[in-house]
Amino acid sequence: MDYIDILKTASEKISHLKNRTLDILELSKPQTAQSACQLAKVISKLSPLLGNMIEYTVVDILNELNWNNLGQWIRQDPGFPDATFKGVIFPEPGVEIKAWFPFSTEITARFKDTVSHFTNNQINVALIAWLPEFVIYGKPIIIDTMICSAASVAAARDSHYHNPPHYLVLEPEDTSKRTSNLQQTNTNGYVFQGNNEEFMQVKAEIDSWENGYQYSTQENYQRKIKSLIGKYNYRLDTNFAKIDRIQHPDIELFKTRVLNTVFKGKTIKAWTRTLARADEETIIREILPLL
Repeated sequence: MDYIDILKTASEKISHLKNRTLDILELSKPQTAQSACQLAKVISKLSPLLGNMIEYTVVDILNELNWNNLGQWIRQDPGFPDATFKGVIFPEPGVEIKAWFPFSTEITARFKDTVSHFTNNQINVALIAWLPEFVIYGKPIIIDTMICSAASVAAARDSHYHNPPHYLVLEPEDTSKRTSNLQQTNTNGYVFQGNNEEFMQVKAEIDSWENGYQYSTQENYQRKIKSLIGKYNYRLDTNFAKIDRIQHPDIELFKTRVLNTVFKGKTIKAWTRTLARADEETIIREILPLL
């Protein structure tokens, strides 16, 4: 087995987790309409905790497979990717796991790692959508999963965001000679904040470059981008690289599929609207009959 085989096998295993109930946490059944209403309003706060627990669980599930003594999967915290195969295989295959609670308004996870980090296509991204098995209580159940290459996610992000002079994507500096804990792999986005005169100056500079509007990770192009950010009024975009906004075609299809999935008699999209107005009358009429 090489790293491609290991990554393919691991990705197939994750893909087959759909409809699996995870015995990692269980919310007690609410006993009254009032307590059900309160739970419905705060259930999304579980997302960070469940996201981390799902990452550990996926690693445990992957280690149930036979890897022919080549290594084992470990959870990196902190570190990228979330799950990596440590052993004798190089480059190390890995899976970045993004858990999604689809009653939330969007996939809040970010993906900032540079596309240059994935030249061997050794890392995949796994999106895992989960819900409580009885809408607002019970154990988490995996509603659906999606696997794609990390390189494709990074490329879609850069293509979507980089729009000079309005928006610039800046690659990390070369930190390969530093120790692993000091290495930088994250890109950043910068939004133009200057006036019309400054905007025309920036545009004139970019017009003078060869292929100036085409994103590139090459050092010469990135040096010019960094120069623009230093000379003109750009601000760091704190919302940069949210997965929900990069318009990756497979992710968009996954989002649509999940939101249209029928769960306990309604689509997930319809449940989201129901929980958004979770007053006691709604709870009694639409949720309590399921409990």
